[in-house]
Amino acid sequence: MYKKTLLLFTLLLTMFVVTACVEPDVPLDRTHTKTWTDQGSEEDIDMSDLDENLTESETMITEDEESNKVERIAFPASEYYRLARTGKGTVKGTIYLDDGYGKRIVGANTRLYLNPVTSYSKQWYNESYLGGNKMTKADSRLFNYLKFTASDSNGKFAFYGVPSGSYYLIGTVKCGEECGYDTGKSIRIARQVTVQGNQVLEKDLTRMLN
Repeated sequence: MYKKTLLLFTLLLTMFVVTACVEPDVPLDRTHTKTWTDQGSEEDIDMSDLDENLTESETMITEDEESNKVERIAFPASEYYRLARTGKGTVKGTIYLDDGYGKRIVGANTRLYLNPVTSYSKQWYNESYLGGNKMTKADSRLFNYLKFTASDSNGKFAFYGVPSGSYYLIGTVKCGEECGYDTGKSIRIARQVTVQGNQVLEKDLTRMLN
């Protein structure tokens, strides 16, 4: 009887040790959309009002040009503080230019952003994106609230874990001879989107080629 009890105990102990040493089969989450603080720096984001293709001499800002920039409103910290930081929504689509003749020029391997709609970002959208005006530098606190992703070689993109709310979806398409330009240009595209709960929102980011 003693030998049987000892044998059973040894068997159970062996099973426990083997089970404890095996790692659980948990899939890695490779689809998490990053916030700006996860990676990158302010200099990387395409939120400036300068064409990234200008030469260094062309980007020199004179005092007159600086004074003609639209002054941004004060950063509304309390407005941003109320924004949800986590969520389960998804925003996906394709970024491209439409030449008006059925041809798409996709934004391949380009970075895209979700910028929460606030009084601060509305000013940027109206003055810079729609109005074409240059603006003073954005408050660095803005970058803590941006989400970003990158498109694939076909211009397809997806944001995951998006909190409920309204955003400006922003990206650029690099275009050269295929768009009729002598040199390559970066054409910015922006549109407003709204996500609720665990919604999967499919919205392309596109505009007509001028």
